[in-house]
Amino acid sequence: MTQRALDPSGEQRPGSSGPSGAGRPATIDAGAELDPVHPVKLPDAPAGRGLTAAEVAERIARGEVNDVPVRSSRSLTEIVRANVFTRFNLIIGVLWLIMLFVAPIQDSLFGFVIIANTGIGIVQEWRAKKTLDSLAVIGEAKPTVRRDGKAAEIHTSEIVLGDLVELGPGDKVVVDGTVAEADSLEVDESLLTGEADPVLKRAGDPVMSGSFVVAGGGAFTATKVGREAYAAQLAEEASRFTLVRSELRTGISTILKYVTWMMVPTAIGLVISQLVVKDNNLKDSIARTVGGIVPMIPEGLVLLTSVAFAIGVVRLGRKQCLVQELPAIEGLARVDVVCLDKTGTLTEGGMDVTEVRALSGTEEPYLRRVLGAFGASEPRPNASLQAIIDAYPAPDGEGWKVTGTLPFSSARKYSGAAFDEDGGRASAWLLGAPDVLLPDGDPALTEIEQLNEQGLRVLLLARARGELDAPDSAEGAEPSALVVLEQRLRPDAGDTLAYFADQRVATKVISGDNAVSVGAVAAKLGMPGAEHPLDARRLPTDPDEMATAMEDNAVFGRVTPQQKREMVAALQSRGHTVAMTGDGVNDVLALKDADIGVSMGSGSEATRAVAQIVLLNNSFATLPSVVAEGRRVIGNITRVATLFLTKTVYSVLLAVLVVCFQVEYPFLPRHLTLLSTLTIGVPAFFLALAPNKERAHPHFVRRVMRYATPSGVIAAAATFATYLIARHHYSGTGALDAETSAATLTLFLVSMWVLAIIARPYTWWRICLVAAMGLAFLIVLVVPWLQEFFALKLVGARMPWMAVGIAVLASAALEYVWRLVSRRFPV
Repeated sequence: MTQRALDPSGEQRPGSSGPSGAGRPATIDAGAELDPVHPVKLPDAPAGRGLTAAEVAERIARGEVNDVPVRSSRSLTEIVRANVFTRFNLIIGVLWLIMLFVAPIQDSLFGFVIIANTGIGIVQEWRAKKTLDSLAVIGEAKPTVRRDGKAAEIHTSEIVLGDLVELGPGDKVVVDGTVAEADSLEVDESLLTGEADPVLKRAGDPVMSGSFVVAGGGAFTATKVGREAYAAQLAEEASRFTLVRSELRTGISTILKYVTWMMVPTAIGLVISQLVVKDNNLKDSIARTVGGIVPMIPEGLVLLTSVAFAIGVVRLGRKQCLVQELPAIEGLARVDVVCLDKTGTLTEGGMDVTEVRALSGTEEPYLRRVLGAFGASEPRPNASLQAIIDAYPAPDGEGWKVTGTLPFSSARKYSGAAFDEDGGRASAWLLGAPDVLLPDGDPALTEIEQLNEQGLRVLLLARARGELDAPDSAEGAEPSALVVLEQRLRPDAGDTLAYFADQRVATKVISGDNAVSVGAVAAKLGMPGAEHPLDARRLPTDPDEMATAMEDNAVFGRVTPQQKREMVAALQSRGHTVAMTGDGVNDVLALKDADIGVSMGSGSEATRAVAQIVLLNNSFATLPSVVAEGRRVIGNITRVATLFLTKTVYSVLLAVLVVCFQVEYPFLPRHLTLLSTLTIGVPAFFLALAPNKERAHPHFVRRVMRYATPSGVIAAAATFATYLIARHHYSGTGALDAETSAATLTLFLVSMWVLAIIARPYTWWRICLVAAMGLAFLIVLVVPWLQEFFALKLVGARMPWMAVGIAVLASAALEYVWRLVSRRFPV
């Protein structure tokens, strides 16, 4: 049995000294749904007084400080480098420099557009960085360090070599060290070693940064700080602001890879065709060659994706939602199953004791003293024990000395404390799950079942017969009382569950509490399937059978931490994208394995470390906003990607046709800059940031190319047909300019129809957007100085109307093809 020690004053150390004291009750949730108690008491021997102020100052002067860089985003230099030095910016930059020497400034407009776009990308990511950094400071856990014999919370970066750092359930080990004090200290090192079983630590054992405490408590001496710590490099890299590792980004990278393969041989053929085969003016040939190469590059697609993600971070940041990895926005939008932890998610942290029912003839005054002493033995009370403390203060006098404790374990589902009572009599008590502490068939279980059906939480207080730390300490325990607790439902939980049901996202409540009680709470919130809760102890162990049970049921009780992990894996084996919410250390493994881990801001440091999304306002109701933001990003980027890739397809095909027919390339760079700006650039920016509630769908590349490829083929065919007809219609000086103008008119009208299809379903602002782009092009055609600037002038009436007619036929073909693709490949 673990012995209690007192600090030098002879009094027990107050609970507020730990990182999870009265100010952070919800942080300590190692007890799954039960969280009865986590008794931890650190022995304060003189040797455990920590460093003195002078020693701390000396170490700071030597640079022996935990100076790990801020855990969030990349620096401004890295942001600029990532946005400026891209493969396509390099290609366009070279072409731009060439155009500045061989053509008028209007043929170099594409270069200025790239500069503006890149600048927008840098500004938006910088805004996102500042949002992430400020939120990271808000959500940063402060370890408790003992200095000059006093415990105080400090920033992680203020820890120095040799500091004595205190540990309690849910605390993360922030630097490497050696255990100085241990009270049944169990540490989970799975995030570092992959080994799921907690490791019992004793004085002198090493602890590694990145591990976390699951039971017991203690203190360790920091032996490695800063970049020397084992997990510092890993943590810095893993939590960095990133725009990668998402289906959307991977899909765009795949598209760009294929575009590069097509672009290189096509560009070479175009260069040879314009410079060698056609006997044209050298500068004009170069200008038209560059005009054929530039539109093949969908450079704006990458930029727009980055901007959409960055703006999403800023929007969510305003709602106190910290996105630790940007693809998490996308990931949660693809989620079709959300696994919820009841405590802290559906219910609030606070509880109230409604009654204590005496068993076995135990007298109520005596029970009050036992519960008061049990509460006083815990320096770090959680929600359920805090309710007991509020209802039953500690016994007065010198009696009820704490002689030992048994920390809570998710596997045991109970904790214990031993006392020397007033009269010198020794007693040991257990507090925990009634259905674990009581044998099957006990009459009290029927009474407990009735209470659980009302949604009440019940803990059993029992007198232990043997030693607390004996493997069979619960065997033969004498039931003394039922402690009935009432949980406070979150007022917004019902609406959030209704939102997920409306969005066809399945919700599963996975709880360590009694299944019937959990079902009653879920039923009060109107959750579908709550009327049939399932006890996880009866779940099949076969993964396939477990997956079936998970799909067929919605509420699960008495779930162990390992089972939570197995449940997530079972759902994933059926092709589900799973999000897991939690705030206790017992949720860490499941959070890590889920596709998206969501932690409450008041949760343990370990859960916040592994979660991709942290709800700093502790509100489950924020999740719909995250889902909506992800759907906006994915749906809109899919839309605008079709615009960009349609341009790439028709640009490549036009270049191939020009080479095959041995004719001049019909466009100068200024023409395609104008077309791209009006039919892609400006509309895409507004469409990418518009509201979009469409559910995310897989196979991004396949879905985009199904529409972009036929659209590009039709646009190229219509444009080239107009160009060939115009070549036979016009002759003499200025014929090429007239041919180009006719071809530009056709390409613009066809591209506008693609935009009109993409903009559906129409709203007033979408209609205004499309109309504004058409009006802008019309202004270019009728204003003389704009005609001259863009070298666009329609000659005669017959050929321009012919160009319009061809565009109308092409638009009809586009409409037919889009509807055909939608029917053959329904969403």
